[in-house]
Amino acid sequence: MRLLLVEDEKPLAELVRRGLAAEGHEVELAHDGDTGLRYALSGRHDVIVLDIMLPGLSGYRILQHLREQGVWTPVLMLTAKDGEYDEADAFDLGADDYLTKPFSFVVLLARLRALLRRAGEVAPSVLRVGDLTLDPGTHRVYRGDVEISLTPREFGVLEHLMAHTGQVVTKTDILRSVWDAHYDGEVNVVEVYVGYLRRKIDTPFGTHSIETLRGVGYRMSEPSTAPPS
Repeated sequence: MRLLLVEDEKPLAELVRRGLAAEGHEVELAHDGDTGLRYALSGRHDVIVLDIMLPGLSGYRILQHLREQGVWTPVLMLTAKDGEYDEADAFDLGADDYLTKPFSFVVLLARLRALLRRAGEVAPSVLRVGDLTLDPGTHRVYRGDVEISLTPREFGVLEHLMAHTGQVVTKTDILRSVWDAHYDGEVNVVEVYVGYLRRKIDTPFGTHSIETLRGVGYRMSEPSTAPPS
């Protein structure tokens, strides 16, 4: 793989570079945020490993710029910050995985391979439910002609629901599809994000398209103009 490593700890960066090179991968290094963003915007990398605490732009800002510019190269956040809110912030900004220092090189390599496999999957077609459309390629959502701004996590939840329109999906199904594979928090976080979605895709338009089946899960359907009974 062609990999960009943005890491200001030069000895660590060189150690990781040598290990990945020994596995046959090509690694480009950047040791500050501004250089890292410039390299990342080139689009020539298969995966980006991005530290959070960097001179200049932080890893959060780099990630935000990339996603705003439509660069969806898989990003693994590699950091000494291990708080759950730091991890949540990274995922909400569009990170694909998160690894805390100190880390095992074997685990790092396995996660990079997993990101590469997922990135190589064929992108799904535009999803449509009534006048609601979701384009996985451009990460844009519209209700009619009105574009709706969603966070990456909200987008993932909506994509999963729309891909299973008419079917009941459980909170566990959504967690497995949208959250990190290593997430071990409360399943009720899904309920929170479904609430966020309703306030964005339904409430402003007077529609109701996500049905709650208590004790079971959720079902996406053609929007109605009256609240479900």
